[in-house]
Amino acid sequence: MASSKEYLNSILGQFAKLTEVSYRAMMGEYIIYYRGKVVGGIYDNQFLVKPTKSALAMMPDARMEFPYEGAKEMFLVDDVDNSEFLRDLLVAMYEELPVPKKK
Repeated sequence: MASSKEYLNSILGQFAKLTEVSYRAMMGEYIIYYRGKVVGGIYDNQFLVKPTKSALAMMPDARMEFPYEGAKEMFLVDDVDNSEFLRDLLVAMYEELPVPKKK
């Protein structure tokens, strides 16, 4: 099932006060970037983030989900209506995320 543009817009709206959040559509889903680094994505209308130490510290009870077949597991973010939490999550994760590879 592809994710809806409405769900994407609701998640992006939570980041309104955080600059440099962007996305890219990919096969009916959306990859979410913060300051040029991939933090996670929207898959089947769920917001999933990479399993970093800071994400685990902020969401110790988070479920692990596969975004798609053959992918690595990611943390499911349940508290998607809490914009302050979501902004803090991306900021905390940023330093742990890999630098994008040059094309």
